[in-house]
Amino acid sequence: MNSDMESFTGDLSRMWKLQERAPLNHLTWDWWWWLLMLDDENGNPSGKQLMVLWSTKDNSKVIVSDTVWEPKGRPGFDDESGIALDGMVCAWWYDGKRMHEPLIKRKCRIITMDDTHSKWPEVSEDSGRGGGAVVPLLDDDLSMGLKSDLSEFWLNLTSDEQPIPGMVPQSMKFQITPWNDAMSTARHATATYAMNMGYDILRLHGCKVEGSLDDKHVKGTAYFQKVCVQAPSVPWYWGVLHLDDGSYIDWFLPHLSFTITARDNRPWKKRDLSHISLSQGGLFHDAKNNRSEKFTNVQIEKEISNRSEGKHGHHPGAPLPSFIIKMWNENTTISIRVDAVDRAHWTFEQPTRGGLTSHFTYNEYPLETKYLKIEDETGVRTHKEYSWIRGNAEHSWGLLH
Repeated sequence: MNSDMESFTGDLSRMWKLQERAPLNHLTWDWWWWLLMLDDENGNPSGKQLMVLWSTKDNSKVIVSDTVWEPKGRPGFDDESGIALDGMVCAWWYDGKRMHEPLIKRKCRIITMDDTHSKWPEVSEDSGRGGGAVVPLLDDDLSMGLKSDLSEFWLNLTSDEQPIPGMVPQSMKFQITPWNDAMSTARHATATYAMNMGYDILRLHGCKVEGSLDDKHVKGTAYFQKVCVQAPSVPWYWGVLHLDDGSYIDWFLPHLSFTITARDNRPWKKRDLSHISLSQGGLFHDAKNNRSEKFTNVQIEKEISNRSEGKHGHHPGAPLPSFIIKMWNENTTISIRVDAVDRAHWTFEQPTRGGLTSHFTYNEYPLETKYLKIEDETGVRTHKEYSWIRGNAEHSWGLLH
């Protein structure tokens, strides 16, 4: 897989657009989402990790992890497709030893525009290919954008938390560049259900990252998605792995289970143990064989690991999960065991009909890969053949509607 890309490729035209579907009150939810997995000087297998999200929701009131958020109206558009919206910027930071969340949780006005807008600082011959930016209107720089020549994203953050030397930086600045064709080509997925419900997702499966944590240089990899979802949020399992040779693995399993009625945020419940999958999906960008494979047979089991939430967590001492994943198609079988090393979680509550409140808990887990086995017609590979494998998994429960 080509690793000498000078620019991101694929259809990036949707990157800075909203409301391509007619919005639905209570259901439409838009966000831009970066996950960065950075080298850790102490050799932690999961690396250091950063999640940052710029979001808006078509709702008059949402409680986000105990913060009341009251978005004022729908996004407004000018004649050049610039957009102003009421949003939130949220982030968590895993320093290689422990989770810091929220690193950022701010309500603010946000401007998004592409690079053909008259307010764009420098219009060039490359304008119109997909460059643009998301810029919160704050004194601190919490912006993200893509240069007009598509060579590089920037991502700038300032922490809400008090800086802690060696643990929580005050300032983060990153340059995000292409990795290889399979990972750094923008890919769009969409589905439409009844009553205009559905989703649209734009993804970059893998990118290279360099940057600074205050004055300390860091490097690593990143995953990006821009999402518009307008449907009730049902529980799901999702995960992603980046491998040192430029390979990529992910899995996705939206499901029904008894956790759909859960209203608490403990990381482990007996009723997690059974689920009925609504769909099954997996993807493997195989750098060794220079091919990409899709999987529609995906099994996920969850077990109690020997790790637990630390004193900084919401439930200190509560066990963290291990995920056991198996995916197969006619060519390839992939078996994985990953352990959560810590947990970030966000809760969402919104008023619904009849004076009721719907609840949704969303968990993200930095991962340590304990076992990986890839079997195909060329033989068998295991985790021992890779100098590093980094990843993150999600598990959500409840039902937001």
